[in-house]
Amino acid sequence: MYQANMHEAKSKLSQLVEMVLAGEEVIINRAGKPVAKLIAYQEEQEDRALGALKGKLWISPDFDELPPDLEAAFYGENV
Repeated sequence: MYQANMHEAKSKLSQLVEMVLAGEEVIINRAGKPVAKLIAYQEEQEDRALGALKGKLWISPDFDELPPDLEAAFYGENV
């Protein structure tokens, strides 16, 4: 975590933003006391509704069944 005073934050904003983009947090102080935290912006993700694709997908009844030769290959058996 990097700390900068108000004057430094004003004169070196671009450099401080580059530090933030590299993953570091920057605390901005006024009169020696922290007043702001500069962190990377993250888009807010919308909550996904459960069951949104219900009735729109079809899965074969034998989806979980492997052909015997493929199953044997997974277990290192020769067919």
